[in-house]
Amino acid sequence: MAAPEAWRARSCWFCEVAAATTMEATSREAAPAKSSASGPSAPPALFELCGRAVSAHMGVLESGVWALPGPILQSILPLLNIYYLERIEETALKKGLSTQAIWRRLWDELMKTRPSSLESVTCWRAKFMEAFFSHVLRGTIDVSSDRRLCDQRFSPLLHSSRHVRQLTICNMLQGATELVAEPNRRVLETLASSLHTLKFRHLLFSDVAAQQSLRQLLHQLIHHGAVNQVSLYSWPVPESALFILILTMSAGFWQPGPGGPPCRLCGEASRGRAPSRDEGSLLLGSRRPRRDAAERCAAALMASRRKSEAKQTARASPATRVTRRSTQESLTAGGTDSNKREPLPPAASHEAPGTRRPPSAPATTSSASASSSTSSSKRAPASSAPQPKPLKRFKRAAGKKGARTRQGCGAESEDLYDFVFIVAGEKEDGEEMEIGEVACGALDGSDPSCLGLPALEASQRFRSISTLELFTVPLSTEAALTLCHLLSSWVSLESLTLSYNGLGSNIFRLLDSLRALSGQAGCRLRALHLSDLFSPLPILELTRAIVRALPLLRVLSIRVDHPSQRDNPAVPGNAGPPSNIIGDEEIPENCLEQLEMGFPRGAQPAPLLCSVLKASGSLQQLSLDSATFASPQDFGLVLQTLKEYNLTLKRLSFHDMNLADCQSEVLFLLQNLTLQEITFSFCRLFEKRPAQFLPEMVAAMKGNSTLKGLRLPGNRLGNAGLLALADVFSEDSSSSLCQLDISSNCIKPDGLLEFAKRLERWGRGAFGHLRLFQNWLDQDAVTAREAIRRLRATCHVVSDSWDSSQAFADYVSTM
Repeated sequence: MAAPEAWRARSCWFCEVAAATTMEATSREAAPAKSSASGPSAPPALFELCGRAVSAHMGVLESGVWALPGPILQSILPLLNIYYLERIEETALKKGLSTQAIWRRLWDELMKTRPSSLESVTCWRAKFMEAFFSHVLRGTIDVSSDRRLCDQRFSPLLHSSRHVRQLTICNMLQGATELVAEPNRRVLETLASSLHTLKFRHLLFSDVAAQQSLRQLLHQLIHHGAVNQVSLYSWPVPESALFILILTMSAGFWQPGPGGPPCRLCGEASRGRAPSRDEGSLLLGSRRPRRDAAERCAAALMASRRKSEAKQTARASPATRVTRRSTQESLTAGGTDSNKREPLPPAASHEAPGTRRPPSAPATTSSASASSSTSSSKRAPASSAPQPKPLKRFKRAAGKKGARTRQGCGAESEDLYDFVFIVAGEKEDGEEMEIGEVACGALDGSDPSCLGLPALEASQRFRSISTLELFTVPLSTEAALTLCHLLSSWVSLESLTLSYNGLGSNIFRLLDSLRALSGQAGCRLRALHLSDLFSPLPILELTRAIVRALPLLRVLSIRVDHPSQRDNPAVPGNAGPPSNIIGDEEIPENCLEQLEMGFPRGAQPAPLLCSVLKASGSLQQLSLDSATFASPQDFGLVLQTLKEYNLTLKRLSFHDMNLADCQSEVLFLLQNLTLQEITFSFCRLFEKRPAQFLPEMVAAMKGNSTLKGLRLPGNRLGNAGLLALADVFSEDSSSSLCQLDISSNCIKPDGLLEFAKRLERWGRGAFGHLRLFQNWLDQDAVTAREAIRRLRATCHVVSDSWDSSQAFADYVSTM
């Protein structure tokens, strides 16, 4: 009896609210209805009026609404604003109600964007709230414009922050300053526990205040938070100081900015324990000045520049030599704060010998000090010692976006500072040496600390990320050196993606750092994705070098778009790649499970690829893109190696390869009883002898009971080939094929309909997925719909509405 009584009590309460609301709404709408020229409209339903009133007074009625019966609550849910709709989610689920349709409608009406077809949305509430947070943070949505978004009792940022798993920072670091502001302190604390991925897109030049805010934001989200992945996208001209800041903090290093507030969390963590060492040495190491990583790189490179210009300054006029020398010293010795790039006063720039530097003034690095003492002492004759080539000078592009204006006495120092960080590609006076190459050559084999980079051997470190991705971010010399130095001990890193970064000869330093990382105890790096336009090494030799450097790697994806030039020096000053990277010895056994390779044009040496495959006994997935071999025999050698040495291989993929002359090798693959999925994508399989090859291919597949998936997109199968392929599902077949991809194969509606009828005739059960993208099904829409209807009784069909007129060239070639 208790349950019916409770139901009756809640229903009576709801009716009372409805009656009062109806009377109030009727009296309010009476006057506008009389004055309406077009006649009175249909009044809202009683229940709708009641629901609106309840939604407007949820601050008082919330607990009562939560206790309403399910049928009544289901009608009220669409009338609530996003804040109460989010709060009532758990109660709705307990009553068997779902809010997913409501959140999807809110997305369509307010966000007005369509999710990607590749994205599978499992929770529309989380997706909406995450996007809502980003729009409010950037100021691209007005919460007061819609009653469903506006409620004075809630903070939009705070309420939606718990659903944010991925945050994107764009352009001029918009949002970073707002997040670290004191009013949003709770928002940042919530993000620190909920955020997992931090992305940077299309960054531009930023001011000092924005970088300081970003420094605090990264410290909170990475060092004291749960961010595991940092990704950078599309940064054509990276600002070196900002890029190095993101890198070093992602690796777990942090140094409070000058004048910035102390970290409250760091103070709480260190309270109650006696510091065993100076925590400043966590980043800088003992006997090193407190300077930003970008500034220390500038100091090292500028020191090398002064050495290379010793011969030129000897011939320069005295006034010019003094001006240049004093300005450089003001940068490397005095301007230690990266956020205050101002020259020192003349008194500080021209210290008398033996003058004691005040404690607050930082000292230069050892390399910079040695360079300064050399330049300030008596000049040696030009023939006394061999001098390195002078560094190439770059010209600033006129009107460059993001360039800073310079005023007063700071102009010369600012120009020298920007000289270090400008990335350019001009050649001047026949000099082909890029900026930093002298510094790189001088630092080869030396202690990385001479760069002024973080001392990685320090015992204490902050939390670091596990996934780093750099997409289309050109790496300058100092940026590449910083990345390589950090990688050498980044033991928490599990996945590294470097995509089109213009590494060039820095690939050798990357290999050295990866080798050093592999030797560290607790190294977790298991996935490496590397792609670039050019490489100083052929792709197979580069693959061998990576596998040799990282024997514990599980996933390796490597792509080079253009062939290398082996006749050019790979490393400045050397005639070829380092001997410790390229060797003829056999590759030791590794742990590779997935290998993906994208080849440039040109025939590839099959023995090198076979040597990698022989050492990868645990390989489960292999993908070769645009691979070309000198002869079908070389391709057969690769397949024979797979059969003998890679017994655990399950998935094999070939893309954009001419296999028209390798039909016997294809049949050999289809008879392999260990493979579960084979892909021949745009491989011109049926270009030669289709009438003879198709029956042989079908016969091989009918006898293979382990093959589960076959993908044949872009092979011009046509109607005849599709009907021949239907025999794989005949009654006398032992095939267990359950996934078939025949996209982009010039299939017409009548051929697809006949294929569907044959499957029905043989009575095969549902065999899985059938993909039909980009076929000529629009030529007869009625027949195509009938064919797809019949096929859906047998399998899950995935198709699209594609305009076949785009494939006119293919049509002509198959007539």
